[in-house]
Amino acid sequence: MAYTPRLSLRGSATLRRLAWFVELPMTKTLEMVMELIAIQTTNAKSGAVCASCRDATKCASCGFNPRQRQR
Repeated sequence: MAYTPRLSLRGSATLRRLAWFVELPMTKTLEMVMELIAIQTTNAKSGAVCASCRDATKCASCGFNPRQRQR
């Protein structure tokens, strides 16, 4: 799935500074941030994101899948 999100100037600046901090490209940093959010969300409310998901075709590899977290 290739989708290029449009970031606000503030969001882009924030992402850029995080990327500098972790010494990774912005694309890798954005992926890392999303993975961390998936972990935190899954730990806080297991299954909450899954309950509102509209695409069950990616469950096996989804970061919000509680079973995926146990691997």
